[in-house]
Amino acid sequence: MIAYYLLFIANQKSAISIGLFIALLITTLRLTAMMFIWLPRGISWQEAIMNSAAFGIYYLGFPILMIIGNPKANLTLLIIGWVLFLGGSILNTVSELLRKPFKDNPANKGKLYTGGLFKHAIHINYLGDCIWVLGLALISNNMYSLLIPLGLIFVFIFGYIPKSDDYLQNKYGEQFTAYKKKTKKLIPFIW
Repeated sequence: MIAYYLLFIANQKSAISIGLFIALLITTLRLTAMMFIWLPRGISWQEAIMNSAAFGIYYLGFPILMIIGNPKANLTLLIIGWVLFLGGSILNTVSELLRKPFKDNPANKGKLYTGGLFKHAIHINYLGDCIWVLGLALISNNMYSLLIPLGLIFVFIFGYIPKSDDYLQNKYGEQFTAYKKKTKKLIPFIW
């Protein structure tokens, strides 16, 4: 609602505003479906705080940066932004949904999932997050918006990934040791 206000009430309605609002609406629908329908799970208070802060930045930061940014749209950057936004959203969602049947199967209790898209990178779902947020930054049409996905990458590299790796190592032991020896952390074939 705040993003709607910022994009349409406090600002002149433009194609960029409409596009950014649609992208934010898609994000809301996708993440709501992930949390409450496809992959309902409890989360720690730290994760709840971090996720709330991140989405506050997305729903307030991108519209504000769009409003104070360049009013002339760069069509090439908008197209690249939409491709990244949709591609990253699909990567994140599909990676999680492919893992769900494995985790739901009682026969797999105590087993580490290394299939689907996770065979290409341990944290492929985080890569999807980085890509769709980068897409939002480009859709917002303000180069300062690129600081948001850059910050997200730092949070993943220096916070979430080490914490997740420690958790996986403690929970799965040798299974995780073998998996991380042959699988990149975040970006397939690179790192």
